[in-house]
Amino acid sequence: MPMPARLGRYAVRRRIGSGGFATVWLAYDEQLDSPVAIKVLAENWTEDSHVRQRFLEEGRFLRKVESPHVVTVYDAGSLDDDRPYLVMSYADQGTLADRLEGEGLTVPQACEVIRQIGEGLHALHQRGVLHRDVKPANVLFRTVDPEHDGTMVRAMVGDLGLGKALDVSSRLTMIAGTPSYVAPEQAQGEHLDARADQFSLAALAFLLLSGRPAYAHGTLSAAADPPPPPPLSTDDRRFSARVDTVVRRGLAADREQRYPDVQAFVAALVAALGDDGMGTLPARWLPIDPELTQPGNRPSLVPTPDELPVAGPPRSRRRRWPAAVLALVLLAAGGAAGFVGWRHAHQSETFTDADGVLKVTVPQSWAHSVSENGWVPPGSSFNQSGLSVGDAADWRDSPGGQGVFVGLMAEDTLPKTMPQHPSCTERGRPEDTTTHGDPTRTVVSTGCPGVIVEHVVQVSADTLLWVQVRAHDRSTAASVLLSVHTRGVG
Repeated sequence: MPMPARLGRYAVRRRIGSGGFATVWLAYDEQLDSPVAIKVLAENWTEDSHVRQRFLEEGRFLRKVESPHVVTVYDAGSLDDDRPYLVMSYADQGTLADRLEGEGLTVPQACEVIRQIGEGLHALHQRGVLHRDVKPANVLFRTVDPEHDGTMVRAMVGDLGLGKALDVSSRLTMIAGTPSYVAPEQAQGEHLDARADQFSLAALAFLLLSGRPAYAHGTLSAAADPPPPPPLSTDDRRFSARVDTVVRRGLAADREQRYPDVQAFVAALVAALGDDGMGTLPARWLPIDPELTQPGNRPSLVPTPDELPVAGPPRSRRRRWPAAVLALVLLAAGGAAGFVGWRHAHQSETFTDADGVLKVTVPQSWAHSVSENGWVPPGSSFNQSGLSVGDAADWRDSPGGQGVFVGLMAEDTLPKTMPQHPSCTERGRPEDTTTHGDPTRTVVSTGCPGVIVEHVVQVSADTLLWVQVRAHDRSTAASVLLSVHTRGVG
């Protein structure tokens, strides 16, 4: 969907994110003089009455929830093609996933975020709504001006996807959830209650307090029968046995052993942390990050397409490729030595797709054939975000061709089989691992001539990121793979 000048009465500024079910735009409410986020149902679901109904029901549920720690829905409407949209509060301070890519959180800050997200989940549960996908990417931050202590950053429960709102019996999902945060009963497809969200919040608490995840499940089947979590304490942070006991109870595989509700878990954790978790206001609030996307100046006139900002979307959230994949690409066949000096020996160019969702950096010699307007995945008739850069128009079919393809596709599981490359003399075995809890599958083939890397990441419950790199040597392939960025996905 190209960037519209307006959505209803709202002046559109730029795209925030895009997934399999919706696109989210940053816009400005000129009547109320305030930035907003507008989620629009994706074109490929326009004719599906079930998806449309659940999209609107999500807005109605959120509209009924009175909590500063749940994303607020202010308004709803329809485009000229009858696609619905929801107007929501704008998270100008990004997500918890953004924060964790930097220095992380102090213990008082972690305690405050857990407390606020607990309040948001409790408000949802009071309305009979389960979140079912509590994870860093779905914890949003926005600035507010309290009556005292200056400006603060507030945490909110949010979600840019639609998959979690669908019934398990729906043809659109199997068992929803992110493996490293999902409760065992959810991974098993059982009937759920509020204690499933409590498990996810406890997993989030383990991550924020210790600086490492409690689990690194690659699949939902692994999450269905988790082992006991490791000790909460690390060399850098020591916690009392009481704190460890509280978090472990929240992570109990048997939900009957958990706390009766989210409020009880949060209260027990705050009490166990004591002075370590309190801090003083505003010390336990997160600091404002000036580099995160801001709404910009208030538009004084109705903008035309030529007058709309040309700046890119929010700062990218770079996905760190797992060590197992890097070992395959960088270390095999002496690739590591070549990689060290790769960027010093090659001029490079960076390309972004038309949606502003995908970005990749390639050798300048590859930039002869560029396609930025997306792609239509196999078995689908709808366009998705995609980017292709190669040294020739036929780089994917020509022996010795070099290039990269990066694309999104609406799928809820990793592919069972990966593309075959008959021209390669040696095809590696599929390597399954995780990236920040997201399942990944990678195959490295050699003697093609050169190397071909197929890399797939389950970036959300209903979206895959697919990367294919063809290069003459492993070090070049590794550098290109490491440069891939996604914005607003997952």
